[in-house]
Amino acid sequence: MRDHLIAGVLAGAAGTAALNAVTYIDMAVRGRPASDIPEELAGRATDCAGLDLGDEETAANRRQGLAGLLGIGVGVGVGAAYGLLDGLVGGTRSSAGEVAAGALALGVVAMLGSDTPATAAGLTDPRDWPASSWISDAVPHLAYGAVAAIAYDRLIRRRYPG
Repeated sequence: MRDHLIAGVLAGAAGTAALNAVTYIDMAVRGRPASDIPEELAGRATDCAGLDLGDEETAANRRQGLAGLLGIGVGVGVGAAYGLLDGLVGGTRSSAGEVAAGALALGVVAMLGSDTPATAAGLTDPRDWPASSWISDAVPHLAYGAVAAIAYDRLIRRRYPG
């Protein structure tokens, strides 16, 4: 079980790096700005927790840092959960179809993990998104899922060759 958890954490970190890379490539190619929603969500969370982030400039910098950390936390957490679930069901080998299904599931769960809190906080409403916004959100999360699933599969197969 421990090996599955560690593989999941590492796979989640690799997937998070892929998600960030795809997002930054999109920003560079299309010249679009970064979303301010993660920072707004971090601000709401710290306000609810009663945390003082300092003067406005310092608070803005801290919100930006916390937003990035929340994203990393979601990515690593989803990977860890995937590893634990796989360990519970005894998975050590997988077919290409199972890896593809895992990639899709990981991407969808990661997308829900980032979009659901923002939607619940009233910062966004996916029902109002144009197609371009859905693509900008879905593609990096699918990259997360693909990299995380492949990394997890390779880590577990290497540990348990068969």
